[in-house]
Amino acid sequence: MQAHAPDGDLPNIVVAIPTFKRPERLAQLLPLVGVHLAELCEQGLASAGGIVVVDNDSTGSARTVVEPAYSGMPTRYAVETKRGIPAVRNRALVESADFRLLAFIDDDELPRPGWLSSLVETWRTFDRPAAVMGRVVSIFAEDADPWVTASGLFQRPEKATGTEISVAATGNLLLDLDQVRASGVTFDETIGLGGGSDTLFSMTLKRTGARMVWCNESVTEDTVEIERQTRAWALKRAYSHGNVTVGVRLRLEPSPFKRLVIRLRALGGGAGRIVAGGARHLLGWLVRSQRHRARGLRLAYRGAGMVAGGLGRSYAAYASAHSAAAAA
Repeated sequence: MQAHAPDGDLPNIVVAIPTFKRPERLAQLLPLVGVHLAELCEQGLASAGGIVVVDNDSTGSARTVVEPAYSGMPTRYAVETKRGIPAVRNRALVESADFRLLAFIDDDELPRPGWLSSLVETWRTFDRPAAVMGRVVSIFAEDADPWVTASGLFQRPEKATGTEISVAATGNLLLDLDQVRASGVTFDETIGLGGGSDTLFSMTLKRTGARMVWCNESVTEDTVEIERQTRAWALKRAYSHGNVTVGVRLRLEPSPFKRLVIRLRALGGGAGRIVAGGARHLLGWLVRSQRHRARGLRLAYRGAGMVAGGLGRSYAAYASAHSAAAAA
């Protein structure tokens, strides 16, 4: 795939889609990405566009659903055999060497109208920050367990466009690759099948002096898989969030003394959340409030993840997906 050089100050842009064992969803997403890229070029917001699909399945199972182009946008397909989302994201950076801007979108998401143009317009309006993060809205089945939605785990806060942020996720993220390359920051592949590589990446990027801003108008929809619409999965996710938070802080801190302080605070803060969450959960039973029951248990599990992180234990958030695929 050849990308044309930017026309003056007009950037070229590539959309990167990490994927693993979701060919049906990928086939649904790719034509929409092509349409968004074509519209962006027609609107004069980009000089050229392209798509990069990076498959973490060593058998290349997604190859058959990836076409050479979508809406005239050339598409490159690459297989990353090293397991783990950090390696996939780094491969996306490598495959995007000819581009100025890169937009990440997950293979289980679908873009709403204005998704990509809003990201680029925000980048232009707010003095070309290193990263622009948009919103991800979770979509549930009509018969989803009300407990899962009541837990608030899938609710993401909104912010005013242009608000500076200190951490970002890659589900809906635009990167200025000129600034990323100059910083030397990449995704930490030692995390492997663990979570938090995007958190660590963005926080490390921020520490180099890079700016990151929010774009409230850019929205993608995350259709939550049926197997994730369960209490067990939600609680594992809450545990993972707590564990990742501590793990990232430890990785960012070079001082042994300050790392010890982080561990002690994680143990104390985690224990406090377990107690507070347990109390709220009990209150929920007493007053018959599903919201209190769900959010209390979620808080307690987050606290447990923090305690585990303080003790040096890491949770492999993506191990189950790879294990299930290997067994299939």
